[in-house]
Amino acid sequence: MKMGNQRNAYGEALVELGKTNKDIVVLEADLSKSTMGRMFGDQYPDRYYEMGIAEANMASTAAGLSLTGKIPFMASFAVFTTGRCYDQIRTSICIPSLNVKICGASAGMSDFGDGSTHQTVEDIATMRVLPNMQVFCPADASEATRIIKYMAANKGPMYLRLNRMEVPEISASEPFVPGKVYTLKDGKDVAIFATGIMVSKALEAAEQLEKAGVSAKVVNVPSIKPIDSAQVAEVAKSVKAIVTAEEHSVLGGLGGLICEIVSELAPRKIVRVGVQDKFGSSAQDYDTLLNAYGLTAESIVNAAKEALK
Repeated sequence: MKMGNQRNAYGEALVELGKTNKDIVVLEADLSKSTMGRMFGDQYPDRYYEMGIAEANMASTAAGLSLTGKIPFMASFAVFTTGRCYDQIRTSICIPSLNVKICGASAGMSDFGDGSTHQTVEDIATMRVLPNMQVFCPADASEATRIIKYMAANKGPMYLRLNRMEVPEISASEPFVPGKVYTLKDGKDVAIFATGIMVSKALEAAEQLEKAGVSAKVVNVPSIKPIDSAQVAEVAKSVKAIVTAEEHSVLGGLGGLICEIVSELAPRKIVRVGVQDKFGSSAQDYDTLLNAYGLTAESIVNAAKEALK
């Protein structure tokens, strides 16, 4: 299976966009070699700002730059861009609805070696609750590229969640539409709504379920906010039960979002696969950590069987 890196997609997309859009500027907080924002800095040093380990200042500076007509993309690890400068994002970016783009790199547990201080399982929840904020979580590198192009072309606060590791290229190649969910595999028994790395796990799970006689529909959700509630309800009505899968806490993320929609528009039994109200931890490699927290195809299979009981 073809693999891709979302961090590289971020840097490469900004370099490409920067050729024709002179208003794009990039801000970093001492991690540009990891977020790949350095690619933009190498090409356009006059539009690149290294802020040091000062994420709150970075957010405030991005807000100021947006008021001059610039399109600032600010990046760091997801735990820092959403945690260390939450007040600045809320007060200086979201309340006035400024045109600032926030990249959360190494999201979820993909920074497997650095433990709970560098991993975030709550960033979707904290960004999703903010009025005016849009929240995106691509399944692969090509989808990340399409979302970044949308972010650059449209106004308003936006948060992009990116994985640190190489991930399978499995998304539909159709244009990105904010709010839309994408059915990657059809099925009639259970629908698996997944986002980020868990989309590829959901496709694996669907293959295993088919062998067990269960028809599983796999739905990629790259746009957490906005989301087309009517489309989600339509999917829910087409199956007997639902599973959600995310590399994030089951509280406040994709699972919570689908529960909110389905409970009002199309009640179904839902089982959520995700981090069960715990912080992350260190591991020797990424797969070991995913296995330890139940973020696997096997967990999705078991959840589907439980939901169908």
